Amino acid sequence: MNLPALAQIYRAVRQRTMALASPLSAEDCCVQSMPDASPTKWHLGHTTWFFETFVLERWEADFKPFDPAFRVLFNSYYNAVGNKHPRPQRGLLTRPGLDAVLAYRASVDQRVQALLATRLADAELAALVELGVQHEQQHQELLLTDIKHLFSRNPLAPAYREALPTTGTTPEVVWQHFSGGVTEIGHNGEGFCFDNETPRHRVYLQPFRLASRLVTNGEYAAFVAAGGYDDPLLWLAEGWDWRVAQDRELPLYWQHNGNGWQEFTLGGLVQLNPSHPLVHISYYEADAYARWANARLPTEAQWEHASTNVCADGERLSQLFSDAWQWTSSSYAPYPGFRAGAGAVGEYNGKFMVNQYVLRGGSSATSQGHTRATYRNFFPSTACWQFSGIRLAQDA
Repeated sequence: MNLPALAQIYRAVRQRTMALASPLSAEDCCVQSMPDASPTKWHLGHTTWFFETFVLERWEADFKPFDPAFRVLFNSYYNAVGNKHPRPQRGLLTRPGLDAVLAYRASVDQRVQALLATRLADAELAALVELGVQHEQQHQELLLTDIKHLFSRNPLAPAYREALPTTGTTPEVVWQHFSGGVTEIGHNGEGFCFDNETPRHRVYLQPFRLASRLVTNGEYAAFVAAGGYDDPLLWLAEGWDWRVAQDRELPLYWQHNGNGWQEFTLGGLVQLNPSHPLVHISYYEADAYARWANARLPTEAQWEHASTNVCADGERLSQLFSDAWQWTSSSYAPYPGFRAGAGAVGEYNGKFMVNQYVLRGGSSATSQGHTRATYRNFFPSTACWQFSGIRLAQDA
């Protein structure tokens, strides 16, 4: 990608982050609701830190940091860069104030755009800026998931935005058949990808079936009503221990009152729409539901193959890149021949390839244009504050 075009994309993505934060007060932006979440103010600072640390520090003449203390405060997990403020304590950072973080963003934006304007071609610079843009889009989704979790803990049940319509119907599930065989998965080298999507390689698939759509709230409510959370035979051993320890009897944002089921959303507390796709499910819950439904979760290779091919009946799956990230049964591990990049940027993905599962697709909170068939999202099996859902699979 040439630098002038990249400069336009940079501006658009940075502006969208600010637009996502605009409904929030300074108080909203400072609070951290749990160790896995981050305050909006920290997201605004960290995404700026990325460009200052990996772009300006290397390419800007006479570089000087905006504030030397920010190098530690807004470092996430880059050990090669230096010390980090503890993740569970990000909500304690009442200073710097939001105004100072916004000034930081404005300064770095001006300097990055000035840098891009002085260079017509520099492949290494372009690659790092593009990685930073994609990184910021990931944090745009995290900003939404984290503020949703924060607001859900407020007894006032505040809404981040207007509630979405609650009407609609759901088509019947069709089991779409795929013949399997030798296929290739992984990024083909055209356009941007993260390093964990490479190298492209061959895999062998047994014949399989995938559900044509995602599991709905209504279908999962039937699992709850049937005692799915009370039957240890449906759960993995670690999943059952997690369910008991958490006293989990419902999905994360569900509750029940005299008028039926309710769900906390970015639009506040609303009546649960049975036709909407289920979201905010842990891997353990997804696996238990699949077993109850006489099915299983797809492997990531099955999901990717199905997302780029028509089934035996000539149809394509729906809801592939919208509504919910879809859990797979695949552990997050390196592809054959994977090599992490050199330097601190190489810490982006490779060092997390342990004790996590792969999710595929995209969600209603994913930034437009950020999804693709080879994208490998990943989270621990207990994670449910992300927009994660279920697509069922079966052996053919």
